[in-house]
Amino acid sequence: MIDGIWWLVILFAVVAALWLLAKSRGAKPGETGSQKSGYKQSKKEKIPANDGLQKAASLLKQHFPDYRVTRKANHLLVSKQDKKIAMITIDKKLAIGQRRLGNVPVINYHRVPSRAQLSANLQDAE
Repeated sequence: MIDGIWWLVILFAVVAALWLLAKSRGAKPGETGSQKSGYKQSKKEKIPANDGLQKAASLLKQHFPDYRVTRKANHLLVSKQDKKIAMITIDKKLAIGQRRLGNVPVINYHRVPSRAQLSANLQDAE
């Protein structure tokens, strides 16, 4: 039979092995603890300042002043006179083109659209 001291040694060995396993599966060198563990991040951390959606939003504001652009986490919501005109996404995993979400067209691009592309798609959306 195993004495009490050996049960403690086995228990500490198991705890140490589980701790090492958890430590090895923890955050990688480039990540912070909040990225790995799923805590909510502030909007500044979630949305890069100059990503494709930000560039598209500035392009819309600059060349299409009659449209109002609202930035969300993964898309831009384009409205005109408080009527939703279109939703613009930039995602390389989805096909380029249009689909509908209710009565609002969702326009997907793989990279920042040109002024001509935006003009044509917004005319089609209205």
